[in-house]
Amino acid sequence: MTEEPRTVWSRPERGTRGPAPLRDRAQITAVAIELADAGGLAAVSMRQVAKRLGTGPASLYRYVSTRDELLDLMADAAAGEIDLGDPLSGDPVEDLAVLASRAKQVHLSHPWLLDLSAAPTLGPRGMDYLERSLLALAPTSLPYPAQLETIGLVNGMVTLFARTELSRQHPPADPRRAHGSYLASAATEERHPLITAALAHGTGTEAPQNTHVLFERLVRRVLTGLVDSP
Repeated sequence: MTEEPRTVWSRPERGTRGPAPLRDRAQITAVAIELADAGGLAAVSMRQVAKRLGTGPASLYRYVSTRDELLDLMADAAAGEIDLGDPLSGDPVEDLAVLASRAKQVHLSHPWLLDLSAAPTLGPRGMDYLERSLLALAPTSLPYPAQLETIGLVNGMVTLFARTELSRQHPPADPRRAHGSYLASAATEERHPLITAALAHGTGTEAPQNTHVLFERLVRRVLTGLVDSP
């Protein structure tokens, strides 16, 4: 029989054999996050984490089996920074939009979250966030599969807008301005009547609006359509 894969959370934090542990997963995870915040995911290796802790890399494998497990722990610790404490209002759109806004702020604080090559394994804090999101959607008539799809879509918007905001904080040059200028000069009423009409209403060529305001508006608009759908 093939053994079912185990996550880092399904194993004891530390084996019972050997000397008393000098570290714990929380401490190792915190150091890894510090490295990632300063230098991105490329700065996170078992060797570098061990060096920061003043120990050897082999000692870390007593707590985590692979670097991927360490990344799972880091992502879950970041999920734990999302404030879930406020009482829900009972308005699914508002409650889920607030959660999304807080999740985006965590992504802005930890840009390396956007560079994870695959969705991390859902850990205890990530489960808390998912449970809270489902609780926000509980007043709707959406079946559970649709609720999960809605949460996934909102999470996608979180990462998209977080990436956009981060790129605007460190822009080498804004290609959208050149693109907007090209549209304004190349669009003609005969061939591109709808583009011309959109540009006439200030779409595409004006200074970028506040991305966070745009995010909150679009999240609420999307959620309103999804929640109200039969």
